[in-house]
Amino acid sequence: MADTAAQLPRAYQAASVEQRIYQTWWDAGYFQPGGDRSRSPFCMVMPPPNVTGELHLGHALTASLQDALARWHRMLGDPTLWVPGKDHAGIATQWVVERMLASEGTDRHAFGRERFEERIWEWVSQYGDTIDEQHRRLGTSCDWSRIRFTLDPGPARAVRTTFVNLFNKGLIYRHERIINWCPRCATALSDLEVDYEEQDGKLYHIRYPLADGSGRNVTVATTRPESMLGDTGVAVHPDDERYRDKVGAMVELPIVGRQIPIVADEAIEMEFGTGALKVTPGHDVVDFEIGERQDLPIITVIGFDGCMTNAAGEKYGGMDRFAARREVTAELETLGLLEKVEDYHHSVGHCQRCNEVVEPLISLQWFLNDSIAGRAYAAVVDGEIKIVPQRFARVYLNWLENIRDWCISRQLWWGHRIPVWYCSDCSDHSASVDDPEVCSSCGSPNISQDNDVLDTWFSSGLWPHSTLGWPDEGSEDFETFYPNSVLETGYDILFFWVARMIMLGMENTGEVPFRAVYLHGMVLDAEGQKMSKTRGKHMDPLDLVEQYGTDALRFALTTGTAPGNNLRLSDDKLESARNFANKIWNASRYVCGALESRDDLAGWHDLDQPEHREDRWIVGRLDAVTVAVNESLSLFELGEAQQMLYDFVWNDFCDWYMKWPRCGRETLAHVLERSLRLLHPFMPFVTEEIWQNLTMRLPAPEGGLSPSIMIAPYPLTENPRIAPDAESEVDVVMQTIRAVRNLRAQLRIPAGQHLAATIESNGMRLVVEEEKAVIGALARIDPLRVAETGEGGMILGVSLVVNPLVVRMPLEGIVDLTAEGQRLGGELDAVINNEQRVQKLLDNPNFVSKARPEVVENERQRLQNAG
Repeated sequence: MADTAAQLPRAYQAASVEQRIYQTWWDAGYFQPGGDRSRSPFCMVMPPPNVTGELHLGHALTASLQDALARWHRMLGDPTLWVPGKDHAGIATQWVVERMLASEGTDRHAFGRERFEERIWEWVSQYGDTIDEQHRRLGTSCDWSRIRFTLDPGPARAVRTTFVNLFNKGLIYRHERIINWCPRCATALSDLEVDYEEQDGKLYHIRYPLADGSGRNVTVATTRPESMLGDTGVAVHPDDERYRDKVGAMVELPIVGRQIPIVADEAIEMEFGTGALKVTPGHDVVDFEIGERQDLPIITVIGFDGCMTNAAGEKYGGMDRFAARREVTAELETLGLLEKVEDYHHSVGHCQRCNEVVEPLISLQWFLNDSIAGRAYAAVVDGEIKIVPQRFARVYLNWLENIRDWCISRQLWWGHRIPVWYCSDCSDHSASVDDPEVCSSCGSPNISQDNDVLDTWFSSGLWPHSTLGWPDEGSEDFETFYPNSVLETGYDILFFWVARMIMLGMENTGEVPFRAVYLHGMVLDAEGQKMSKTRGKHMDPLDLVEQYGTDALRFALTTGTAPGNNLRLSDDKLESARNFANKIWNASRYVCGALESRDDLAGWHDLDQPEHREDRWIVGRLDAVTVAVNESLSLFELGEAQQMLYDFVWNDFCDWYMKWPRCGRETLAHVLERSLRLLHPFMPFVTEEIWQNLTMRLPAPEGGLSPSIMIAPYPLTENPRIAPDAESEVDVVMQTIRAVRNLRAQLRIPAGQHLAATIESNGMRLVVEEEKAVIGALARIDPLRVAETGEGGMILGVSLVVNPLVVRMPLEGIVDLTAEGQRLGGELDAVINNEQRVQKLLDNPNFVSKARPEVVENERQRLQNAG
């Protein structure tokens, strides 16, 4: 903090301020829960970033919004806990270390599981704190003494306890089903970990000859001809007249020669392709379900490595699946069974982690039954959990209405190993929180643990309660801070994380995990495109911090954006935010300079009704903004709150009030100090630095001042100091100044040239007389005469009506009135001509019916504006 009351430096240097202030906050213990224990506590958990990660703009947005909420509640006096943490990121972390081993000429299998896990822990200890340090650069006021890692002993015990409880209830089961498989990551994926990308492909029409020797065919259409080697049936819709006489007949599978049946199933879309679907139960989810209903066998022709299996035949066994597609297509063409190939735009599933094309495969996996979704559904319907913005509640409910059992096992070595042990003597298996030494059924020591690990989202789904000490009895943090107050995160993980936290939290604790879900949108570039390193559309948050300062980055990310909406970040927006920080700094330098002497400042802290109208106006505006900002924050409208503060500080305080010749020193100090506290949750560093310097110049009020703005009370206004007369009078003065400024700009009168004017006061003579100085100074009027109604006299110039005032300004000798009249006449003619052109266009039926709707609407808008 600042040590002296010396004048603030001329320019705000964020780099020299931020890390010093952050360390001071941390050393003072301000990030740990304090506040009034009689008040309701406020608690959030940080969405745990991957241990492999580096800060990106999504992290920066999340951190900025969460920090603003935490700082607001802390200043309100609420016991505030913001829990930071990191996720072990099973697939991503294992992939990083496996690539490192490959560069050393070895792999995890050569290492063995135990040594491989040790190698990952070494990597995590070396690089895993990177994103924590980056979060500190953003000013995050989370309690780092409580930081959690998903593989820490506490969260790990919570994971095992949850698994065992669900296993014993029969809600977790092991079964052979078709799942999403990533050949590159070599693991199963949940449905949510598959990204479907639209891409151009081919639709292959293949003739399947009827086995009766009639020479007739059934033509099927497929995008994956290589999978036909595993076909065990052809399905048609039972109402399809084209195939009604063929249901029950057999066809000969091309290339393979196997005979397979034609079956009728209502899952078939008659409009797709030929209306006949090749059924490959081992390689398609829909086909698998058809196969179960029709009792068709399963033949697996694509392996877990993405290559064809021996079941595909000698020619294709071991061949890459995409190479096999080309070869099968060529062989079908040679056999005369490839009817045609069409261009086809369709959706293809890719692994979210590595972008490899996902392969549906039959596999023995662990699943969580979808029945636990019921209470999570009711929690939102019944209002126990509020989703902000509300439109995402319907999205959430739609997903739960169509939820499927969750594949929770992953074929990895890094993560929470599934706590199930198999006995080689009695073939029994059981789940246990603690590692058993013998079989629970027969007592045999010949037991082994399941090799798979749990999906990363399983452990992070417990985050709101596992980080607070559950399931241990007597956890003070759990008793105090659960349920969490709010979960703030991006809408893109509403299902991945939010829904699963609600399901698992209610299952484990009987309570909702949080009272509100506040969703933000994605950070896009200036053109509205998604940020991407590969496309060169990327902004590094730490680079932006270096260039613009942390406060500017945070303010640019979060101002003027509504919950759930995507936002565009541009250099212009960052520049504007930095300019705002500089505006606050420069205004504060002026105020601090005006307060060098403490004389006449005793009442700065608690102004009631100041003497002058401009003082009454500005404190009234301050109170109105204070009420509106607190209301917006309570509704999670942080972007709106910041925009109101921006407008108040920049326009009302800096551009108007501070330029009033007789603005009071007490009022200057009062408004600036409160404005800094209002702004602190959003711009923590610049407000702390100024506040320390400002308060050193002010006599301490009764009860003293807080040692830091961070724990100073957030401004609240129970009885707003509204002064309607002062507000209306100051408004007239400002409108008068604006009117004269606009006239000067229109007539291109040099800024330094003073103009004479007479103001007819029309009942406001006292106000105008008292405010002559500010009108003259800000409108560049000299001399300025005040007259009664009708006493302004005839002039060769311009009269401006600013109800109830009339400003008469002689312009002879200053402006060429003849030329100005001609210019205005020319502009009027152009407007009339354009209005006639647009009207003629809109009267033309051909234009209205054939032009694009948006073009027609634009022209209508032009006509309306012209009128």
